[in-house]
Amino acid sequence: MTTSTQTRPSVRKAAHVRARSEKSSVGLGLRMRRHWQLYAMLALPLIWLAIFAYWPMYGVIIAFKDYNVVSGILGSPWAGMKHFDRFVESYQFWRLIRNTVFLHVYELVATFPLPIILALCLNTVRKKWFSRSAQLITYAPHFISTVVVVGLIVVLTNPSTGVANRIIGLFGLGPVDFMGDAGLFRHLYVWSGAWQTMGFAAIIYLAALTSVPPELHEAAIVDGASRLRRMWHIDLPAIVPVAVILLILNIGSILSVGFEKVLLMQNNLNLDTAEVIDTYVYKIGLASAVPQFSYATAIGLFRSVIGLVLLVVANTFARRFAKSSLW
Repeated sequence: MTTSTQTRPSVRKAAHVRARSEKSSVGLGLRMRRHWQLYAMLALPLIWLAIFAYWPMYGVIIAFKDYNVVSGILGSPWAGMKHFDRFVESYQFWRLIRNTVFLHVYELVATFPLPIILALCLNTVRKKWFSRSAQLITYAPHFISTVVVVGLIVVLTNPSTGVANRIIGLFGLGPVDFMGDAGLFRHLYVWSGAWQTMGFAAIIYLAALTSVPPELHEAAIVDGASRLRRMWHIDLPAIVPVAVILLILNIGSILSVGFEKVLLMQNNLNLDTAEVIDTYVYKIGLASAVPQFSYATAIGLFRSVIGLVLLVVANTFARRFAKSSLW
């Protein structure tokens, strides 16, 4: 009996190895013919990716040229690292880096835990009607366009007729120009974004919580564990791998913020803190009287390279310490 039990794992392992060798011996062409429907479905996304993500990379070379429309990309003279040196040595460099990094880090610290907390709370609610109502209320803002959200912010914070200033007036305080105060720009941007994205971002955590076996909670209840203890020791570890992956992606985009929303919330009064790399690239590359295509492309490439380096570093640390990573 013992001998047969010991031989079962070896038999299963041998069968698994044989199956893998048979699968590897089948050529790619034969696999494509057998499962052509799956490859046909994969073709459209790959074509889209090639056209809109990889083909435009050809234009990146203008960051190393003095590009002009008449000569074209290939005919423009090479400039080497001239535009990168110009950006690093400009008086705008540190201000743009500081504004972009501070805004993204503030947004990451303030909003990253909120979907996790919301998902954990919704997962422990016993009343299904309350859980579904809360999900609907928190999901809805995600489907409001950025233009409408900024419009709501402008209306609500208007110094003359805004609801926020009316409430402040009840306490005998004067009107506050929220949109014109550079010190309040980051707070308005981050917390309005938290309101808009928190509910929808919680979906992926709720999906991860569905993989938790109910037997774990039942055993914890028998052992006398409270709801908070079960949330901490059972639910939270189940979503840690997902949270780590999302955190890595957020760190990789530390020099990228919501371009549309920042641009819509900008004005001459709050520009000291509202000007970020994305909006600066847009203004000098497209919105200026004399567009500087090469300079704008160099700044965008600089931002992308820094983001890639941060992504690799964050992934390395996550794989070493959290045992979870993108690759």
